[in-house]
Amino acid sequence: MASFVISLAALQSNSGILRHIREEADCRIVLALKGFSCWKAFPSIRDDLDGCCASGLWEARLSHEHFGKHTLTYSPAYQEDEIRALLEFTHHLDFNSLTQWQQFEPLVRSHPRYLAGEIQCGLRINPEHSTGDTPLYDPCTPGSRLGITIDQLAGQDLTGLSGLHFHTLCEQGADDLESTLDAVDRRFGDLLRSSQFQYLNLGGGHWITKPDYDRRLLVDLIRRTRERYQLEVWLEPGEAVAIHTGVLRATVIDVFESMGHRHAILDVSATAHMPDVLEMPYRPDVFLAEPGTHPPSDSPRPAVTIDGESYHPTTDPAQANAAPSGNDRIYRLAGPTCLAGDVIGDYGFHRPLVAGDTLVFDDMAHYTMVKTSTFNGVPHPDIVLQHPDGRLETIRRFDYSDFRDRLA
Repeated sequence: MASFVISLAALQSNSGILRHIREEADCRIVLALKGFSCWKAFPSIRDDLDGCCASGLWEARLSHEHFGKHTLTYSPAYQEDEIRALLEFTHHLDFNSLTQWQQFEPLVRSHPRYLAGEIQCGLRINPEHSTGDTPLYDPCTPGSRLGITIDQLAGQDLTGLSGLHFHTLCEQGADDLESTLDAVDRRFGDLLRSSQFQYLNLGGGHWITKPDYDRRLLVDLIRRTRERYQLEVWLEPGEAVAIHTGVLRATVIDVFESMGHRHAILDVSATAHMPDVLEMPYRPDVFLAEPGTHPPSDSPRPAVTIDGESYHPTTDPAQANAAPSGNDRIYRLAGPTCLAGDVIGDYGFHRPLVAGDTLVFDDMAHYTMVKTSTFNGVPHPDIVLQHPDGRLETIRRFDYSDFRDRLA
């Protein structure tokens, strides 16, 4: 049976890195629930982080009820009933437009928690500085609906606001943050230097826990920002918390040849279970898992333990991803849905695939479970926690009723 397997030890390793950044840079770091919201794993990382950021009421409730620290909320648009609910527990409430802030300002500023200083309100800004390569994920693209440009703030009364928030990065390094901060200073620096503003939220998209990320530069940038504006700095990574902490285990259902390709149909789907494979696009590393084998001492990936068995990668990811032409062990991995494009990619293996083989997709904890669907009625993978002692705990098993009851 297909399953997402999340390593709590790997999560703790990532959160430990983030805790070090927090302490060294004297900043606040929260988990972005839009990237990883498996709340049963929260106890493993809660002590290292300051809370969660939410993209709306439901994520904010999850943060409040299951993380229990700071909740930072931003949405492109709120409805009144959502604002009334959020005012009871969120700590930051950031708005995407001046019209939304002006609409809800009387309600917000009259609330007892706002009057007591328990809620701070801010605006999401657009520094008009693109650094990414994928337009789908670029909030600074021309015509973007996300964030307020500096010209929109001219002559506006911003009384009642105490923070600014930008989110422009996606899987990027500290050098892109540096150029973005320069753009923010050029456009919004005078505003940030005023005593009115008490926090600046640098958003997410920072690959802080990647081995080659320049953490020294990040710390320096945060310190410089704090000193330049005399305010509190927040970061809200999602992927940096959950990167390389989970796998998706799949089974080969069928193998056949058609139109010059060897196809392997799996019990997992790109469109239903790992949509970033199609949206980014993103190419995951894949391993043919064989119980009882042992990886070489220089293996680039550790063993994976699933269902009480130790599975080891038998194909180097670089070799698997190369898929040289003419190799008779190259397979087009695809899902069981009717979508013609439900294809994960072409991969090479050390031996021919057969029905019943287990494949393990690496780095499947972030932006997978939060985006899954039951398209075509394809069964949803189990969700399994792997504890630091190796013990496996299935925390969610889906069945037909989950599919049936979703729309009725």
